[in-house]
Amino acid sequence: MTTAPVARPRRSRRDAMSLAEARRLTLAAQGFADPAPGGTVDRRHLRRVLGRVGMIQMDSVNVLVRSHYLPAFSRLGPYPRDLLDRMAYRRPRELFEYWGHEASLIPMALHPLLRWRMARGDAWGGMLRVSRERPDYVRSVLAEVAERGPIGSSELSDPGVKRGPWWGWADGKRALEWLYWTGRLAAAERRNFQRLYDLTERVIPAEVLSAPTPPEDEAHRELLGLAARSLGVGTAADLADYVRLTVPEARPRIAELVEDGSLRPVSVEGWAQPAFLDPEARLPRQVEARALLSPFDSLVWCRPRVARLFGMEFRLEVYVPAPGRRWGYYVLPLLLGDRLVGRADLKAERK
Repeated sequence: MTTAPVARPRRSRRDAMSLAEARRLTLAAQGFADPAPGGTVDRRHLRRVLGRVGMIQMDSVNVLVRSHYLPAFSRLGPYPRDLLDRMAYRRPRELFEYWGHEASLIPMALHPLLRWRMARGDAWGGMLRVSRERPDYVRSVLAEVAERGPIGSSELSDPGVKRGPWWGWADGKRALEWLYWTGRLAAAERRNFQRLYDLTERVIPAEVLSAPTPPEDEAHRELLGLAARSLGVGTAADLADYVRLTVPEARPRIAELVEDGSLRPVSVEGWAQPAFLDPEARLPRQVEARALLSPFDSLVWCRPRVARLFGMEFRLEVYVPAPGRRWGYYVLPLLLGDRLVGRADLKAERK
């Protein structure tokens, strides 16, 4: 990647932006216009990437490599993969696992902004069910982790019976995930990608846990501001999706950010909905990116946005039966310049 001169987004009297400008602005916000590292990649470079994208999504599917290793590679080129693991699971920890945009690696400084989600406890499916139907069992799981942690779900003395593939979790896993969702447990490390759980106070640094918890509306404003900085420009739905808020939750907070000047309303060529611009966003005159993207890269999280911004229909087809797939099992979009120009299906048919 090469660096191009940057300028503030060009404004017209109607606060309109061309689609090409929106693409370049987004790519710069996502780190694709930053200079390539001049030497060995270290923590500073990964911090820069995380400063751009805000958080990195994780996923259990492993075709090329685990998905969370790809965003840094797409922006920096080759780097020591264990560096990301050390930042997340070795002291001094700089990242923690939690539900940011789905399961994510998140900078420690954002922990207070997600405590409202922990406090709400509005988890889904079996996690919520086991918390309601077997509260004594959940308490016993928490006590066992306190005594033996960090441990994985299979190491519990009473892990329960797995109910099927993928998310057919046993009650032990459900209880651990409920306690993790509600903030009483945290991910201490990974073993063959299996999450090992421990008490939050033994994982999250004391200075982070002692930081004040902001009110929910303030946390939502901060998260939506992060989304705007990471996207450069986006609709209310784009911003809400980035940090997994609902649009009704996001709209009043976006209005407040507009009112105090933290966001600027704009229109983008071809977009039916109004958009909101990060006033500090920079617009490169050109972007000369060359990268394969994880299907879980933050640039392509919001599929309707990918269609609006790049004109590409993009769908993850891992869970689609083979006869119904259009593009392939695990498809990586190809970014060239400021356009998504192709797809690479990396599933090997070894038979």
